[in-house]
Amino acid sequence: MASWHEIEKDAPAFAERVKALFEAGTNKTIATLRRDGSPRISANEAAFQEGELTFGMMAGSVKLRDVRRDPRIAMHAPTLEPPTDNPESGPGDAKLSGIAVEIAPPPDWPHGDSGLFRIDIHEVTLTYVGIPVDHLVIESWHTGRGHTRRTRE
Repeated sequence: MASWHEIEKDAPAFAERVKALFEAGTNKTIATLRRDGSPRISANEAAFQEGELTFGMMAGSVKLRDVRRDPRIAMHAPTLEPPTDNPESGPGDAKLSGIAVEIAPPPDWPHGDSGLFRIDIHEVTLTYVGIPVDHLVIESWHTGRGHTRRTRE
């Protein structure tokens, strides 16, 4: 698993594009696992702070119970549609997965029993339309493999 800072050091241009997509909107989509193992998706805010990707959850929320029971998560950046007439100029699609690690909130934390987490990242993926527009480009970073790039028609 890796911190966001480690990914930035290993693949700076890739990390910059992914970070820009995550910062393009307030609400991300987070996937957690219910008690029976089925997925639950929810809106969530997240922020890059001091080399980590962090997020919080409201006290008593079902997603907080999910992640405290099973910390495996996936997070998707806000979806930005590419221009219909020029899809290769679109920003792409970014997501990541890993383990949510609960961290101590700052001393001035106003949210009571809410949870604050950082993500130990296992995988990051960036997908976008290639040039020419007859293929997709899939860039990814995985623990133990680092950054890779492939295409798919």
